[in-house]
Amino acid sequence: MTRGARLVVLGKQGAGKGTQCVRLSHYLAVPHISTGDMLRAAVKAGTEFGQLAKAYMDRGELIPDDVVMGIVEERIAEPDASRGFLLDGFPRTTVQAKALDEMVRPNSLDLVLDLDVPTELVLKRLSSRRVCSTCGANYSLESPPKLNWTCDLCGGEVVQRRDDTETAIRRRLDLYEESTAPLLEFYSERNLLAVVNGVGTPDEVMDRLVKVVEMARDRKK
Repeated sequence: MTRGARLVVLGKQGAGKGTQCVRLSHYLAVPHISTGDMLRAAVKAGTEFGQLAKAYMDRGELIPDDVVMGIVEERIAEPDASRGFLLDGFPRTTVQAKALDEMVRPNSLDLVLDLDVPTELVLKRLSSRRVCSTCGANYSLESPPKLNWTCDLCGGEVVQRRDDTETAIRRRLDLYEESTAPLLEFYSERNLLAVVNGVGTPDEVMDRLVKVVEMARDRKK
C-alpha cells in the first residue's frame, strides 16, 4: 500500500474515529471524508436533503442507504479523492459496503480499520461531548473551553448536540450493533479487516493505527 490508499475506519460512535481520521489523512496524504460532517453541514444549511436528514439524526436513527450512498459517491468522485481517501462513517451496512466496492472500481479498498472501544466508555464520552455551534470544534465536560462555554477557536457558543442526549446515543449504539457490526464479518472474510484497540491517549491509539497501516503496506510490496 502506498500513499493515496483507500481506507475505511469503523467503530462505535464516540470511539475517537474523527480525531484519528484527521491524523491518518495527514499521514497518508488523502482526504478525510466524514459522512457525519457532510450531513451536519447540509442540516445547518437547511437544504432539502438536510431537512430530511435532520429528522433521522434527531431520533438517533441511520439515514437511508440510498441517500447516504448518493452523497458519498458524489464526494469520492471529486478530484482530491482521485489518489485515495479515508472514509469515516461509511459504510455502515453490508448493502453500503457492496455499493462502495462498485464505486471504487476498477480499484479496491486497501484496508478497513475497526477502532475497538467498550460501549460504556463511548457512552460516557458522547454524553459529556460539547460542540461549537459555529465551527464544530469538540470539547467535553472534562475538557471545556477556557471561557464560559465560548469556543476557544472562533468565539461561537459551545453546546450539546441534540443527537448527543443519552436516549439518542443508546439508540445509535443499538443500531450500530444491529446494522454495522456485521461489516466486521464482511470485511474479515475479504482479509481487509484490522481491529485496533481504541482505548488510550490519542497518541497511543495513533501509534497502533500507523503500525497496522505500515504492516498492510509491507504485505502489498
